[in-house]
Amino acid sequence: MSQGIHLTGIAWDHSRALPPLVATAQRYEEIHSGIRIHWEKRTLDEFGHAPIDKLTERFDLIVIDHPWAGFCFENDLVLDLAKCARAAEALELRHHSVGRTFESYVYQDKLLALPIDAAAPAPSWRPDLLARAEVEPPQTWAEGLALSRRGIAVIPAFNADLFLHFLMLVHALSAVPCVGPEEIAPRECLRQAVEMLRELTEPMSRDIFDLNPILLAERMSTTDDFAWSAFAYTYNNYARAGFAAQRLRYGNLLSLTRNGPRLRSVLGGTGIAISTRCRNVAAALDYALFIANANTQKAIYVQAGGQPSHLAAWDCKLADDLCGGFFSDTRLTHCEAIIRPRYSGYVALQTNGGNALQDHLRHGRSLTVTLERIEALYRESGTRYERN
Repeated sequence: MSQGIHLTGIAWDHSRALPPLVATAQRYEEIHSGIRIHWEKRTLDEFGHAPIDKLTERFDLIVIDHPWAGFCFENDLVLDLAKCARAAEALELRHHSVGRTFESYVYQDKLLALPIDAAAPAPSWRPDLLARAEVEPPQTWAEGLALSRRGIAVIPAFNADLFLHFLMLVHALSAVPCVGPEEIAPRECLRQAVEMLRELTEPMSRDIFDLNPILLAERMSTTDDFAWSAFAYTYNNYARAGFAAQRLRYGNLLSLTRNGPRLRSVLGGTGIAISTRCRNVAAALDYALFIANANTQKAIYVQAGGQPSHLAAWDCKLADDLCGGFFSDTRLTHCEAIIRPRYSGYVALQTNGGNALQDHLRHGRSLTVTLERIEALYRESGTRYERN
């Protein structure tokens, strides 16, 4: 490696995100003389929704969410790692990443990023509060509704999260969302999905509309306000001893009926991309592969608070024990998660569509008007772009 190389990176603001990257940077610097790596952070909302183009002007390494794939490649913002990653290591990641995490960063045969973090909406609960309520964690939609009606259930209903719950339910109703040019799914399927959300959320505190997954996990682990969450993007930190005042337990998603198929949530997680403005591509790539490899993921990365995407970590008993059984308890849900749309206009749809759903569920806007608005937003979001 060349001497005097300085790499900069931007992550997002949580103990699951920044500390494991700082830890990997520290170790990488120790074994690669002359390289310095500096990480900064941004908010969760900025991570999910703020355009990436300005970041690529300032940072070599950018931790991103896979829905940005179309925007990044159409604007030539990040490198195609399929062309520059070492073939054997890239192939290893392809076959040893949990669920579809690797696939989520492949867009039009280009590799947007290397997966380093896996997440998907899953249930979480306070074992002490469920015991106090004399109930077991729900396994079916009807059992989840019963807890909601008792006032002890919650979901994050911030705009983007609400839209992703909506897509999950559309999929559960046997429609594949966002594959046609005019409609997300058949109108009756959309109607049923919204009605299911309404029935679940109607008894819940109106606070849910201000909760993202981090705020929800903080609230559940520091107050007795809620005993069980039906689905929220996972944060294994809250299942670890000593991280928060009260530990959460995580599990796999509900089934619609007792013997029916389980819900399949919408994949989250993160990948590490390299800016096309990066002046030290070889060093940036080597470091990115270091973060993503099996040994780092199951040791340094998870020990520093991360939520790895590599199966080596998901198979590691030490990692699972450290995280309160998180990896074994949620593995099916993460493996079965579906990939979000990734065409260039999608991210705005996720925000604006969620706002429309909030207007209905929170403020009583007409369901028909709400569905018409969401369908219009969908058409507006992608009319100029090829869907993948």
